[in-house]
Amino acid sequence: MFDLFSFALKINGFPIEKAQRQLSDILAVSEENYTTYVEQKKREIVDFHLKNNKFYKDFIGEIDTFQWENIPVLKKSDFQIPLEKRLSIGYNKKTVYINSTSGSSGDPMVFAKDKFCHALIWTNIMRRFAWHGVDFNHSYQARFYGMPLDFKANKILRFKDFLSNRYRFNIFDLSASGIEKIIAKFKQKKFTYINGYTSSIVLVARHLKEKNLVLKNLCPSLKVCIVTSEMLFEDDKKLLEETLGVPIINEYGASELDVIAFENQIGVWTVNAETLFVEILDENNKPLPLGKEGRIVVTNLYNKAHPFIRYEVGDYGILDEKSTAKHPILKKLTGRTNDVAVLPSGKMAPGMTFYSITKKLFGDEGNVKEFTITQIQSDTFEIQYASEVALTTDEINRIEKVFTNFLEPNLKYIFTRKNLLQRNKNGKLKQFTSLVKNTP
Repeated sequence: MFDLFSFALKINGFPIEKAQRQLSDILAVSEENYTTYVEQKKREIVDFHLKNNKFYKDFIGEIDTFQWENIPVLKKSDFQIPLEKRLSIGYNKKTVYINSTSGSSGDPMVFAKDKFCHALIWTNIMRRFAWHGVDFNHSYQARFYGMPLDFKANKILRFKDFLSNRYRFNIFDLSASGIEKIIAKFKQKKFTYINGYTSSIVLVARHLKEKNLVLKNLCPSLKVCIVTSEMLFEDDKKLLEETLGVPIINEYGASELDVIAFENQIGVWTVNAETLFVEILDENNKPLPLGKEGRIVVTNLYNKAHPFIRYEVGDYGILDEKSTAKHPILKKLTGRTNDVAVLPSGKMAPGMTFYSITKKLFGDEGNVKEFTITQIQSDTFEIQYASEVALTTDEINRIEKVFTNFLEPNLKYIFTRKNLLQRNKNGKLKQFTSLVKNTP
C-alpha cells in the first residue's frame, strides 16, 4: 500500500529516510550511556548556534556556557524580532519549515525548523502514535484543530489534510446542529483515530451523552482518541472514554518544539528524550530534584535553523522520581506560568486550580457546556459560560460563596451567558486569563 504521508514529507524536501536512520541510532543508545549521549548533544547544539547564529550569540553575550546552568533561559518575548534575524547561517525562509504559535501564552511567535529536524520530529511522532495502533500512512484521522477562514488558505490546508490522510472538522461551530454534522461524518467515514483540542472533543462527548450515544458504535473502525494542546481533567477523560468508546491518550507538546510527552500503552506520560532535553527549573532557573514542581524548560537538540536552547515553554510540571535520562516521565502538568490570579490581599491563586473548582461547580448543574474565566481587575472576574438556560440567582450565589471560601471575601463576579464561546484564531479555548499586569 502506498505510504502517502511519508511521500508527502519527502516531496516537500524533508529527508524522512535519513531521519529514520538517525532515530534508530538514538534508540539504540543504551540506558547506561544515555546521559553521556545527551550531554554531547547539548554541547553540540549550543556550540553550533554560538558559531552560526548571531541572534543567539548576542543573547548569550560574555556568559560562560561551559556550565549548563549558566546558560540563560529563552522566553517567547526574546523572539519578538523578525524571523530572518533569528535564523542561523546557511538557512533562509525558503529552505526551512516555518510556522507560528497560537499566542495562548501572550506572545505569538513565528518560528523555524530545519528540514532534517522537522523530518526527525515527524519520524518520532509516528513511532509514538504506533504504540496505539495508529499508522500515519494508512490510518484515517478525525482532526479537531482550527482552520483558516480565508478561502485560499482553507483550500491549501484541506489539500494538506488529504495528503496526510485526515478529515478536519469545523470546531468553530460546536452548536448542537454543528455537532450533529460531525456525528453524521463519523457514520459515513471509517475513521481510525481522533486527534485534536481537548475542549472541542469534550463538547462532542457531552452531546453524545445527552443523546445516549457511543461514537464507536456509530463508527466501528475507531480505535483511539488522542487529545492535545489543552488540559485534560480526570472527569473529562472519563466522559470521553464513556461516550467515545475508545482509549483516551494524552499528548503534551509545543508546536515550536515537538511532542514533549506522550502517554504510552500503560498510561505513563513518557517524555520525549530522543529529540529534546526537558528540565524542571525553579524561579531562579536552577534545576529542581525529581518530584518537585517547577517551570518546564526545553532544549531542542537537533534544530540548527533556529535556537531553542533552555526555552521556557510557559507551563509548570513535575518529572516523576522514577525518571531516567533515557526514560523521563512527566508525573503531572500543573498549568501555565502566566495563569495566576493575584488578588487584592496579595494572595496568589493558580488559574487552573481556580478553573478546576469552577468546573466541578458547573458540572453539578449539567446545564453549562463550557466556560472561561478572565480576571479583569485584581478584585473582578468575568465568567463566560455557554448554556441553553441562564444560571439562576441561587446557583450564582452558591458559586460565589464557594469562591469566597477558596479565594477571599469582597471579590466581584460577572456571569455572562453565551450561546457559544469565542475561540482564538487557531480554535483553542483559553480557559483562564488574567489581564492584571502584576501577575508573575
